Amino acid sequence: MLQRVAFLLDQLLALLLTTSLVASLVAKNAPWETPLLIACATLGTFPVLIKALRSVAQKEWASIDMLASLALALAITDGKWTSAVFVALMLVSARILEALTHAQTEKSIKGLLKLRPHHANVERDGSISEIAASDLRIGDIIVVELGERIAVDGVVLTGAISVDESSLTGESLPVDKTPSSNVYSATVVTSGSARITVHKIGKDTTLEKIIALVETSRSEKPITQTLGERFGKVYLVSIFAGSALLYVFTQNLTLVLAVVLVVCADDVAIAIPLAYLRGIGASAKRGVIIKGSRHLESLGNAKVFIFDKTGTLTKGKLAVTDTVPLGDIPADELLRHAAIAGERSHHPIAKAITTHVGPTHTRNIADETIEEHAGKGVTVHTAEGRFALGNDDLMTLLGVALPHNITELVASLEHKGHTVVFVAKDNTLEGLIAVADEIKTNAKATITRLRELGATAIVLLTGDTDAVAQTIAAQVGITDVRSHLAPELKVSIVKELAEKNTTVMIGDGVNDAAALSAAHVGIAMGAMGSDAAIESAEIALMHDQLARIPETIELARHIRRISIQDFWIWGFTNLAGLLLVLTGTMGITGAAAYNFVSDFFPLTNSLRIRKHKSK
Repeated sequence: MLQRVAFLLDQLLALLLTTSLVASLVAKNAPWETPLLIACATLGTFPVLIKALRSVAQKEWASIDMLASLALALAITDGKWTSAVFVALMLVSARILEALTHAQTEKSIKGLLKLRPHHANVERDGSISEIAASDLRIGDIIVVELGERIAVDGVVLTGAISVDESSLTGESLPVDKTPSSNVYSATVVTSGSARITVHKIGKDTTLEKIIALVETSRSEKPITQTLGERFGKVYLVSIFAGSALLYVFTQNLTLVLAVVLVVCADDVAIAIPLAYLRGIGASAKRGVIIKGSRHLESLGNAKVFIFDKTGTLTKGKLAVTDTVPLGDIPADELLRHAAIAGERSHHPIAKAITTHVGPTHTRNIADETIEEHAGKGVTVHTAEGRFALGNDDLMTLLGVALPHNITELVASLEHKGHTVVFVAKDNTLEGLIAVADEIKTNAKATITRLRELGATAIVLLTGDTDAVAQTIAAQVGITDVRSHLAPELKVSIVKELAEKNTTVMIGDGVNDAAALSAAHVGIAMGAMGSDAAIESAEIALMHDQLARIPETIELARHIRRISIQDFWIWGFTNLAGLLLVLTGTMGITGAAAYNFVSDFFPLTNSLRIRKHKSK
């Protein structure tokens, strides 16, 4: 509220100062001209003095506000009221531009807040009623229909819907949701209806965590800005000392004032943060949440990229890759028998097979006919016979004979990184089924693009066997593979690599939280709905798309180029202004006007961020 009032007062002050300058030009030498300029200069000086005193209280003696106060003091002391008003106008314009810079982030936050649903249809005691979203409780069941915005993070209980998740992921295509699917707050139902069990409400929802991250990003400063501030302190001290020496040698207060007016560096102080804030906002619209400008800067400098395997390069879900029937049984019949055995099992391999086969019409199998063998597999007794799905230990337990050549066949499949299970009916081995984790479709293209962007090392870390790790690495184009790693060993490897280069760790943010924190930049994949991913990483990809990583690197490097250009623009305009002043071409009023106009050059340059297109 106070910031808004200050912004409005600055706007009024800018209008008053502009009006007084125009009036003094139109009615030159009018009796009210000087009193008007004195009053306006005095009003314009107060905010600058207050900020300067705050800098002194914080022991910041060399600041833009101190330099501005010196300029105003020199102008008032010399009776240059028109110049004093011009200086005040220049400074209030800088404050307005700075406020507009912060408003960029405020606008993105308000845009997210508009997505926050305020009501929900809750099912209680057999009836449905509309209540405030804030009154929902975990465990409630809400009903959503076409066009409604989901009010919570939850799981579909019954029904089928398509959901537009673009507000969180940046993806325009709707996502189908069926029973057991996760849904998220602020997403929109584009078709169907469903009953949803409430899992997260209020500040715990994914939307609220994203809002918190965007708010946090405002206070983070990029390395370029920090270097600029360090340079600024030396620069300002030099200006103070130079101004004093210039006055000692020339005794010309007007010349000193003109020099001080030209070299005020308020434009760079606003332009660089503006560039990074616009970059963070552009990334958020594409489902890439960056916790602060510093992390975006570090990503642009990164040379070493470390990938986890499961859930990062791969989908984290097993799929059937090979079916090897033995004897006369057809492959589809072998798969059907395997699905009968694994239909009621919760083991990932059984689920992969049943998903591959589809409905097997065996859901009416009585529970007492199913027997789980811990660490071995599962058996099911039906009217057709006993079906078994498991490893060689299960086959031995059941008395199923294994052919002599089966060991070599299994070894060849496992060498490719596949997991092999046996399928048997009664006491006969019918065949083998191999499953493996699927590689993401854009994984190889992402690795290739990172090398094109100058990556000096790309490393795969995994707790899997070397055979599995090498198979995945070969398919995506990674040569540096570290396998059989415990979580603590992953962390030590990341720390070791981070000692020599700027390092990025990419993982799913759940079991990789410690490794993500150990790198210079941690990137969590598919973070939507994952508290651990959002909290442990500096950058969170809300959608599970690896291609967003090189895109964000390109954006970070583009912003850095823009920031460096801002420094060069500022340097050249300052040099040109000093030459004009020192050669007598430009006086005090001209110097103030020159600084005012030149402020917009780096700011306009920073506004080009949103126009950047990744290759």
